[in-house]
Amino acid sequence: MKLPTVILVTGTDTGVGKTITTAALTAALHARGRKVAVYKPCQSGNVLGDSDCAEVARLADPLTAEAGVVLEEPMAPVPAAALDGVTLPPLAAHAQRIRELSVRHDHVLVEGAGGLLVELDHDGGTLADLGAHLGDKAGFAVVARPALGTLNHTALTLEALDTRALPVVGLVLGSWPATASAVELSNLATLRSWPVPFLGTVPADASGLDPAAFRARACDWLEELPA
Repeated sequence: MKLPTVILVTGTDTGVGKTITTAALTAALHARGRKVAVYKPCQSGNVLGDSDCAEVARLADPLTAEAGVVLEEPMAPVPAAALDGVTLPPLAAHAQRIRELSVRHDHVLVEGAGGLLVELDHDGGTLADLGAHLGDKAGFAVVARPALGTLNHTALTLEALDTRALPVVGLVLGSWPATASAVELSNLATLRSWPVPFLGTVPADASGLDPAAFRARACDWLEELPA
């Protein structure tokens, strides 16, 4: 499978390692000589000084890293925007910016907010809907947690993508522990057996690495990333 121009990175839940996986994908693509932009439609939790774009930029140094809208509260975009008194941009505005970035970059990585069906605008538009806006230029990378419960969450996310006829680039297990339990190893084996490309595992402690070490190791973590 050839990688699409736009890769939408979604999680099976919040806190599964989506941002670090986005950084690892960026670094692995850079190692292949690709020009990469990272776009986050809705960045929430900025009051904590916790910017996903800044973290990806620190670890992987994309040519461009930007957010469509920045929200203070660490909540889903719609309630965070309500508390901030902010009007969220429509999905069409995000799609237009992504298309603009794709002109100057080989790939645009789009990091979602939480899971696939979290609302990103006031009309109920989700990351899945954004993928539909982008058409055949886009595909989804699904980041799952390795722990108990992940098989159901991952299957639900893949079913939602399949129902919408949205292509899947592959699965990544984020937050992979230094010492895996029997449950985590079993989940890894099961996800590898599913009829969806398995791209690799990203360590739980990856964000603590020196950026140079992070970039050097990203290709090993995502060794099954297609060309």
